[in-house]
Amino acid sequence: MIMLRFYRIYDIGLEIDLDWLEKELARSFTTARTGFLRVKPTSILMDVTPLTIGMGQSVVQKEGKTFSFNVFARIFDIGAISLCFVYERPESDFALLEETGLLFAGQEGLSDLFLTHLNTLADILRPRSRGFALNPDFFEDYTVYLMDWMDASIDPIPLLAGEKREFSPQMIEEIFRDSQSYTKEDIAILSWDSALLCKPDSPTDLFDLIEFANVQVFELRYYDRELSRQMGKMYEDIVLADRLSPLRRRQKYRKIMMQLMQNNAELSEITEKVNNLVKVTEDAYYARVYAAVLKTMRSSQWSESVNHKIKVIRDNYSMLSEEVRIQHSNQLEWIVIALIAFEIIMAVAERVI
Repeated sequence: MIMLRFYRIYDIGLEIDLDWLEKELARSFTTARTGFLRVKPTSILMDVTPLTIGMGQSVVQKEGKTFSFNVFARIFDIGAISLCFVYERPESDFALLEETGLLFAGQEGLSDLFLTHLNTLADILRPRSRGFALNPDFFEDYTVYLMDWMDASIDPIPLLAGEKREFSPQMIEEIFRDSQSYTKEDIAILSWDSALLCKPDSPTDLFDLIEFANVQVFELRYYDRELSRQMGKMYEDIVLADRLSPLRRRQKYRKIMMQLMQNNAELSEITEKVNNLVKVTEDAYYARVYAAVLKTMRSSQWSESVNHKIKVIRDNYSMLSEEVRIQHSNQLEWIVIALIAFEIIMAVAERVI
């Protein structure tokens, strides 16, 4: 058996009540909640398991061949949507897997299909969500290939690199660097935008873990971009405030501070949920696989960038707070001086009279 799974992950900009959504969709769609098969329930922890929606089949014509995909969508409570197209054949033929994978290298030829199903999903979710927002041009894509056997005759490098070339030893080493195995009969080769799983049995749990790691990294990317946008607006607002009169400047600073405090609280909460989307506790193999996917996708760099920008926003909040305090103190000093001057004037006036 061979299988190709093409993923694209999008953000809709808000958290979702999946229990309520599941009840809403159950009448019209086939839905399910994620459950891991090989491990104990306590080995992989998620605060809220995602909701899976079956979206039927779709057919793609490419280079005179017809490909039929089963389509699934997964909704995560942190506001992420994962679309997956699954192509499966009963043959254990690596040449066929490689040929099909290279035909769709970089998910070429699937964008229209993803967009069609994304729009369908948006139509489903929009009336059931408040503050729904979707940018179809900003997404994370990942491809997982599956074979039910593996031997030394197979060269997975062209498949994972998306092209047939004479690759350097450094490139080959990079692709194989984060490979993981549970037994002598299986291997998971985890690359930056794709993975090859060779197992005699269906690795459903590995599919889920790889997908969840991609969701986690994508959400960090999304909030890193969102923080950059908020920082840009913050600096623009501060520049505009500096052009105002002292009284209006202080009022503007207060508004900026309120917005920063609100944004910081919201983003700190959601990024904490993103960073703790999945906890692999007792299963060492799954923990290694999950950590390897996060590593290859530079999760730590995105997390550090998000934390740095949150710190910058907090520092600017503190700076503005101190500026408002100083301005308020100066205003009080001038009021005291004015009152003293008034008392002196009144005392002099009484003597003159």
